[in-house]
Amino acid sequence: MICRVPGYEFDVFISYSQRGSAQKWLKNHFLAKLEDCLADQGAQSPRVFWDRTMHKGVHWPSQLQKALHRSKIMIAVLTPLYFTSPWCMAELRSMYAREQLLGLADTARPQGLIYPILYSDSQNFPAEESLHRAWWDFKALATPEPVFQESRDWHSFHLLVSKFAEDVVDLLNEVPPWRADYPLIDPPDPLLQPPPKLPRF
Repeated sequence: MICRVPGYEFDVFISYSQRGSAQKWLKNHFLAKLEDCLADQGAQSPRVFWDRTMHKGVHWPSQLQKALHRSKIMIAVLTPLYFTSPWCMAELRSMYAREQLLGLADTARPQGLIYPILYSDSQNFPAEESLHRAWWDFKALATPEPVFQESRDWHSFHLLVSKFAEDVVDLLNEVPPWRADYPLIDPPDPLLQPPPKLPRF
């Protein structure tokens, strides 16, 4: 069972690049399976945030920062494109800064608040010391198409997500109390590409 902690609105924040197939994999397979497996572990109504569930018309940069600020942990879905996304890097560095504030993910308290999932590659990730932590390797099960659920690998996928969920529940029940001074790193401007100029006739 996941303990409710005042101040947190979400248990898990999903951080991923919208470029590539990771978004389709999350939508078609991982998110529903994660919520089911969290429920199997006794986690009643797990609160998982990812940006596809935002209401239309909201100011998405503000909503993303608010959700991250009020989330217990972050699942980062790692691809080469993840590290080229200014927004993904802002989310990741915000959680790094929170860990530093709380004295986590260091030699004294090695457990952090970032749960990385290896989705693809890993050979072209930046060689930064901040990435030196164990990740969950889903690369062999990173098939985004719906037909994956009919394959022999679906059982292996279920077992891996189930183990992942068990670990996540343990971590969620150990997170520190929420603090209003959790840092947020702003991504560089512009967040959105300006629309192309219309031709003049």
